[in-house]
Amino acid sequence: MDVDAFVAAHNAEWQRLERLINSSRKLTGPEIDELVELYQRTATHLSVVRSSSPDPMLVGRLSALVARGRAAVAGAQAPLWRDVGRFATVSFPATAYRMRWWWLGCAVLGNLVALVLAVWVAQNPEVQAAVATPHEIRRLVEHDFANYYVEHSAASFAFQVWINNAWVSATALIFGILLGIPTIYVLLLNQVNLGLTAGLMFAHGKGDIFFGLILPHGLLELTAVYLACAAGLKLGWTVIDPGRRRRGQALAEEGRAAVGVALGLIAVLLVSGLIEGFVTGWVHTTWLRIGIGVVAEVAFLAYVIVLGRRAVRKGETGDAELRPDLAPTAG
Repeated sequence: MDVDAFVAAHNAEWQRLERLINSSRKLTGPEIDELVELYQRTATHLSVVRSSSPDPMLVGRLSALVARGRAAVAGAQAPLWRDVGRFATVSFPATAYRMRWWWLGCAVLGNLVALVLAVWVAQNPEVQAAVATPHEIRRLVEHDFANYYVEHSAASFAFQVWINNAWVSATALIFGILLGIPTIYVLLLNQVNLGLTAGLMFAHGKGDIFFGLILPHGLLELTAVYLACAAGLKLGWTVIDPGRRRRGQALAEEGRAAVGVALGLIAVLLVSGLIEGFVTGWVHTTWLRIGIGVVAEVAFLAYVIVLGRRAVRKGETGDAELRPDLAPTAG
């Protein structure tokens, strides 16, 4: 790194931060926000200098400036609403957008597995006989599949499926570090269950009921599961190929991204759980309940594409380490 060029590019910001620190007791609201922003930038500059060009004089100057900045804002944490807002509008969509090709790959692979299995089961009575007895299959297609969505109260059912889907997604994501093998297993198991049920329903002329009950919540739910699998597989692949980064650094960065995905999916899966609990079994107009699911799916994809692409173009990665250990405001 060219130290002189770096100093020339950022010296004005550092001087401005120093002036704000010296006047910290008399700052206006906008100046306080500017102090916070410059403090964060300077902390990032310090990290860059330490890792790329450990010039002792520059490191000393920036370390002192960051320490004074931290003291000037009394070490107060940023308001929770600000952290949550930034995560929702920048960090999570940026991370999801960066993983879009892994995400798309999981979706294509998963749906292909489910489709092939559904066709195979629907067209082969011997396969159906190997899956369950005729009585069990008849009970599933004529009663159990539809009754599943209404046999419990909407609130308790929504909570139950939310917890279950969050657990499945977390398993696929966290254990991706084991070379992605558990993630692939979770993805395939989920799609096998989907394809098997679809095949049995279609084999007995209940395909319209299957799609009418799966699509309202399933569009968003499966999209979230595919994103979790994408994060898990990317984490696993990083173990194999960290690229130009050191393996430890790469795993740390992708691990933080995976945590961000997990936190974001809690909210996404809550929405799909509410749809499954309050819409799928209780809205009796098929086009309306499917329409609700389509709107939720389109809204989520638009959210990721619009906000995520904008954030990535501005250099955001969703990596928490790019921010200082404190996000201060004046108290």
